[in-house]
Amino acid sequence: MAVWSEDGGERTALWRSESGARPPRHVRVVDDRMTADAAYRLACEGTALLWRGDYHGARQLLSALGRRVDRKPPKAGGSPRESFHLQRQAQSRRARILGMLLVPLDAVPPEPDGPYGYTVPLRRAPDVREACAEAYGPAENAPEHSLVPLRELLGVIGAHEWRRKGVPVPALGGERVHPAYGVFAPVRGEYVDLVARAELPPGGLAFDIGTGTGVLGAVLVRRGMARVVATDQDARALACARENAQRLGVAPQLEIVGADLFPPGAERASLVVCNPPWLPAKPTSPLEHAVYDPGGRMLRGFLSGLAERLDPQGEGWLILSDLAEHLGLRTREELLRLIADAGLYVAGRDDIRPRHPRSADPSDPLHAARGAEVTSLWRLRGAGG
Repeated sequence: MAVWSEDGGERTALWRSESGARPPRHVRVVDDRMTADAAYRLACEGTALLWRGDYHGARQLLSALGRRVDRKPPKAGGSPRESFHLQRQAQSRRARILGMLLVPLDAVPPEPDGPYGYTVPLRRAPDVREACAEAYGPAENAPEHSLVPLRELLGVIGAHEWRRKGVPVPALGGERVHPAYGVFAPVRGEYVDLVARAELPPGGLAFDIGTGTGVLGAVLVRRGMARVVATDQDARALACARENAQRLGVAPQLEIVGADLFPPGAERASLVVCNPPWLPAKPTSPLEHAVYDPGGRMLRGFLSGLAERLDPQGEGWLILSDLAEHLGLRTREELLRLIADAGLYVAGRDDIRPRHPRSADPSDPLHAARGAEVTSLWRLRGAGG
């Protein structure tokens, strides 16, 4: 719970933070009279700012705080690995400071005897009912009052727009995949392209490990796999994948199950596909779980369990960027050793260069590593296959 003083009394509200941040210890009620310099100083000192002014004024203040944070760019490291960790520290500091600007979020009937809905009780605030219901669940099940960092609320609103509009996927003929809040959107399409063009092994059953939006499972069905079992351990991802399977008309062939890595049971597949997080580092938000894998847990788990879930002539497709290698977080030798130790061998590899804008941005502190990045589909087989 968040606790603060206002109008001479103590107030409490549910604390919402998808990043896992703890409720602030010090909260100050502010409005449009608060200057950006004063707000920045208070946020740096650890005082959260509960906004009671105009909603658009809060957005302007958040932008001003961001500009002040960015005046102090990350330090240059002596090595790519050091530069990466310094950038992560800078990103963490930025998120912490910007997360100090809070807005109220209520779950109340919009009118007497009307249905419950989420509302931001500020002047000129947008309609957030659908966006917040997608992220937080039905309003009727939520506490009446809560506080949320404005930065996170904007993320909820942005995710709702992504879900509403969808992301076109060329490998699906331009049809759209609709990502849910907290589920990684397939905006970096090169990993999808790899799965769309690789030669399929014989057989009709595939596993899609860590399916997310379900995009890879849908591509495999469209390519002719008779049955695909897609797994994920995140409830939002499972619901999102099922929704996309229905939209794309592949639900009869695409089974979505909750599991940590492989589907339950001993069934073997002719193809097992996994696109694990690419960087062995700690995530700080739900979306970062698709990018950062502490200790390479998912990568190691996939490789160590792959051989016993493959048909004798089956293949495992490991889709992995080599960015971690360019950053000094993992070596190619370590990856090959993990593959060999799991009783697997490399039957082939297909590479593709990333197309995202950051790979060509010279102002990015990690530009050298990003510019050299290659994403690969490693075709793996069991040593006895």
